Amino acid sequence: MNEMYLLNVEGVKKKILHGGRGELLQFKDGSKLTFHFQTLKDDFERTVIDDSRQAGIPMEIIVGKLFKIEVWETLLTSMRIGEVAEFWCDAIHTGMYALVSKGMRRIAEGKDPLEGQKHRCGMGNMFDYHSTGYADLDELQRVPQPLIFIMELFKVDDPSSYKRDTWAMNKEEKLSAVPVLHSEGNRLVLLKRYQEAAAKYQEAVICLRNVQAKEKPWAEDWLSLEKLIMPLVLNYCQCQLELGEYYEVLEHTTDLLQKDNGNHPGENVKAYFKRAKAHAAIWNEKEAREDFLRVAQLDPSLGAAVKKELRLLGERMREKHVEERQRYQGCSSTTAAEQNLGEGVGPGAENSRILQDEC
Repeated sequence: MNEMYLLNVEGVKKKILHGGRGELLQFKDGSKLTFHFQTLKDDFERTVIDDSRQAGIPMEIIVGKLFKIEVWETLLTSMRIGEVAEFWCDAIHTGMYALVSKGMRRIAEGKDPLEGQKHRCGMGNMFDYHSTGYADLDELQRVPQPLIFIMELFKVDDPSSYKRDTWAMNKEEKLSAVPVLHSEGNRLVLLKRYQEAAAKYQEAVICLRNVQAKEKPWAEDWLSLEKLIMPLVLNYCQCQLELGEYYEVLEHTTDLLQKDNGNHPGENVKAYFKRAKAHAAIWNEKEAREDFLRVAQLDPSLGAAVKKELRLLGERMREKHVEERQRYQGCSSTTAAEQNLGEGVGPGAENSRILQDEC
């Protein structure tokens, strides 16, 4: 049971420490494997580098999704549920371990694992950064070396038995998820649960953007996907308006208008209207008026709605100006009174100076 034997992979040896249950599974693409692991140096002391049990967080990988340490999928799919095994892996398989370990440690510390990274592949990030922030991982990054992994596989989920994260879906699954997410977002809006609705719309946009990223920009398929994205972004912006996130609305609507360039007039109207509302909310009167007038120009049937919004904008700006004048006048009166007090003007000035002296 404890004999070391070779897997059908160069530079990998396996030793079973505790036998698992049942037959060896046929792992489908998309299966989620949950396991604990311990990483050790291949030295006399077998120095422990990481231990997921001490961190209190089990590890998960999705079969077929090219985990950064690709050999881990090979190791885990050689195991039965409940099995504990020790694997020796040559340095050709461990070059990415420092980056993966850094992310896992940051998660265990309650930090963002991607903070400070550029949106690049792991190998690109290795060239970009000289330090992981952990001395032992920096050593592994400088000098890749054989490592020992002790793994316990304790759960395997079939692809259909759990809600898959967007990154773990294939193209067809992402496209199928979009209408479901859109519908769920609409339901949450009716319940005025805007934060949750925004998250649904955002997830749908991410699905489509991931698919779109594999298409040639501005080609027919790319444009078809952009047409599906626009109403989802606008729904997301409506939620952000309700939540008071006006600058985010300005960012997304402006991006839509710049990309669309008049190709979808109906969506343009909505984008201009939402951007006008955001401008009005943060006192950008000139920009708000321009966008509202643009809405009326693009869709004359909205003339009455635009007229109402312009009236409300005018009233709010007048109220703001009155408040500012009153505030200015109050400050001026206070300043004048302080000057009079300092100069001893008016009845009781002498008493005031005495009181000031006492203070």
